[in-house]
Amino acid sequence: MTEQNQQKQRNLTLDFFRGLALLIIFINHIPGNEFLFFTPSRYGLSDAAEIFVFLSGYAAAIAYGRSFRTSGLWLGSVRVFHRCAQIYGAHLALFMLLAAICVLGNAVFGGPDYIRRLNIRYFFDDTQEALLGLISLRYVPNYFDILPMYLVVMLWIPVVWTLSRIHIALALAFPVGVYTAMWQYGLELSAELHGDRTWFFNPFGWQLMFFTGFAFGAGWIKPPRHGPWLAALCVSFVILVLPLGPEPALRPTEFLIQLHATLQPWLDKTHFGPLRLAHFLALAYLVTMLLRNREHWLQSRTAKAIIAMGQQSLPIFIVTMALSYVGGMMLDQFGHAAAVLAAVNLGGCTFLLLTARGMAWLKSGPWKRHGAHDALSAASSDREIDSFSSAFAAWPRRLKHAPAMVLAGLVAAVPLLLSQKTASAHYSMVAMRGTGGISAQDRVTDSENEQPNSK
Repeated sequence: MTEQNQQKQRNLTLDFFRGLALLIIFINHIPGNEFLFFTPSRYGLSDAAEIFVFLSGYAAAIAYGRSFRTSGLWLGSVRVFHRCAQIYGAHLALFMLLAAICVLGNAVFGGPDYIRRLNIRYFFDDTQEALLGLISLRYVPNYFDILPMYLVVMLWIPVVWTLSRIHIALALAFPVGVYTAMWQYGLELSAELHGDRTWFFNPFGWQLMFFTGFAFGAGWIKPPRHGPWLAALCVSFVILVLPLGPEPALRPTEFLIQLHATLQPWLDKTHFGPLRLAHFLALAYLVTMLLRNREHWLQSRTAKAIIAMGQQSLPIFIVTMALSYVGGMMLDQFGHAAAVLAAVNLGGCTFLLLTARGMAWLKSGPWKRHGAHDALSAASSDREIDSFSSAFAAWPRRLKHAPAMVLAGLVAAVPLLLSQKTASAHYSMVAMRGTGGISAQDRVTDSENEQPNSK
């Protein structure tokens, strides 16, 4: 399958918004970054995390649903578990990468203590126990919790797909049931070996967002039709909940402050409060309505660069998180002036876009194309050599028939030699005529033969 056909089969809109979510995650995770106030996450109940998880579920339904349908439940599950192993390895690699960055930051800059700021001092103080906890996912620092959540949620895909083969209603009821059980029984996972801190992204809550995207991607839930009344309702909801967002300045009155405190469980990010889901679905409806029949914008150069990020989401996510912490180091060392902030944020976004393009180029296997050209040239050269070798090897067989070939040549040459002698005699006679070397009788005879017939 050609690269162009693969591009046609991909959902480029999905890849674009997943890449856009990665750019927002980069800006939001830079410690002390004032550019945070220019991202949508400060002015709504949902943020880039919801975009990333929803689109991951949507993409999983397309990719793994095809595997389940064509290869069966067992091989489809094997593919899911293979992806889980990749996510698990990416989580460990990200932790080790950031631990190394913290060590280098302390060695180069001398302060502040970046190991303590990232809250991984325990790993360096008690490495053996912390490493066991890291491998078993019982030690999950706050900066590293989205990939473990994603890993646990992915493990439930075969269960949901199996239920969908019985009835789609069962597949839809499963994530709702798990979400309800989390609130009812306080389902959580511990993030520390010696403490009561839990995972910041509770997988029992966030799986509802993932499988909502999965249901849309699988076609189990159909998006509502675009209409003015539903659009007006979504716009009204998005505006009304603005004071409930993370930005305290949006709550200027005591009533709004109290309302925010009362609704906090419905807004909680760790347990994925239900109002976050409602806010995301309202925004998603408005965005899809605005972009309907405008797919041509995906062909712009900027859009293609962001799409490349979305198509390499897992490795780009690792680079994003590492680069965010390095960006925080730059702000610590050079200050928070406007020029420095612009250089760190815009420079980091540019670096991510270029990294995605580089990864896409490597993934295309450019050496394979050159290898194919070289192989074609080599094959042509080999054919020429084989042809010459075959002809050369045939000469001994041909030499066995040399006597017969010589005899045949002599036989064919006899008439030729005789004809040459006749021609020589004729030319000699003509020469003698010119010199008078023939008799008068012969001359008369020849003149008679040369005269035309006449009466």
